[in-house]
Amino acid sequence: MPLARGIKRCTGGICGLPLYHGDMLGGRPITLFHIRGIRIAVDWSWFIVLFLMIFWLSDFYGRVLDESSSSSAPFALAVASALAFFASVLLHELGHAFAARRNGIGISSIQLWIFGGMARMDRESDTPSTEFKVAIAGPLVTLAIVVVLTGFGLAAVGWEEFRRSALVESGTGVSGFWAMIAWLTSINLLVLVFNMLPAFPMDGGRVVRAIAWWRTGDRTAATRIAAGLGRVFGYIFIGGGLLLIASGDAFGGIWLALIGMVINGSARAASMQTAITGKISNLSVADVMDREPVAIPGEITVEQALDEYFLHYRWPWFPVVDAAYKFLGLVVRDKADDVPETSRATSHVSDLLEHDDGTFQVRDDAPLDSLLANSALRRFGAVMAVDIDGRLSGVITAEQVGRALRDQS
Repeated sequence: MPLARGIKRCTGGICGLPLYHGDMLGGRPITLFHIRGIRIAVDWSWFIVLFLMIFWLSDFYGRVLDESSSSSAPFALAVASALAFFASVLLHELGHAFAARRNGIGISSIQLWIFGGMARMDRESDTPSTEFKVAIAGPLVTLAIVVVLTGFGLAAVGWEEFRRSALVESGTGVSGFWAMIAWLTSINLLVLVFNMLPAFPMDGGRVVRAIAWWRTGDRTAATRIAAGLGRVFGYIFIGGGLLLIASGDAFGGIWLALIGMVINGSARAASMQTAITGKISNLSVADVMDREPVAIPGEITVEQALDEYFLHYRWPWFPVVDAAYKFLGLVVRDKADDVPETSRATSHVSDLLEHDDGTFQVRDDAPLDSLLANSALRRFGAVMAVDIDGRLSGVITAEQVGRALRDQS
């Protein structure tokens, strides 16, 4: 069969569209650690919030404990509270991430920044049900944190002391530890309520989009509805921030106005992306894909693959299939070259497959616009199309997606 036409590495354009939650961060993030292969990183702006939170909480715990905010106890509680709060934000985003993975959506990283956290998902949800599950998973984790902390506090010290622990008053007579637990409970409750407002791209807005998508059957129209609500709430937050500034609360007003600007900008970006994806909303992968891809049988040796495919066609990678033509994964030239020459005749291609996080393949009946945020499309310049039984039925390239967008303009 002839080589699939137009396969190349992505260099920008259609491959650079925003991911889940938007691609709003700039600069190089700092990697902290990995959880189940998910990179956990922080943006430089996160340190600004960490500093401000510790500064404010030191004063808060100083008043609760009736001590100077510069004392060691209030400062230690402030540091612990700030780190625990960001840990709860991370758990919230991990809720999104694990829900996405269970529904076949790959996760590249979770990044903490000035306004919280962001899970970078490799593609959009392909059904209203998946969109709802992924969107609601984070708030459910936050709700669980609130319930656990509240139950812990009530069981240990009772309602009255737990309530007093959250008051910003001097000399309340409560311990710093319970003041910290009460604060973590209240701040997570605030995050939960705020995040469930129907303002796209916050989780509440994504729930609205899932419901609208389910009712209308049109993801583009649903996104337009959710983004419109997001812009309305963005303007409300900006207006509220200006009122706070006028009333003398400059810090709170500026913060609320900035949040409104971020929401407004993200919603506007979603509307623009919807205008783009709407052009191809009536197309499926099968309408555009190349139906004659060259595939390497998984049972052949590395030596055969190099001689008969890589050296012959001179492409950097190929799809690999089994005897029933089911898609197994991708093999890249570099991995084949790394196999020692003495082992190439006995090593098989199936042993060299790239790890598939769920983005290397797409159903051939999937909407074409579901590929716009696919990481494999950016990395390899193409993704493999499979039928309902997982058999390779074609290949679709970034160039073909871009051509479809131009043709529909």
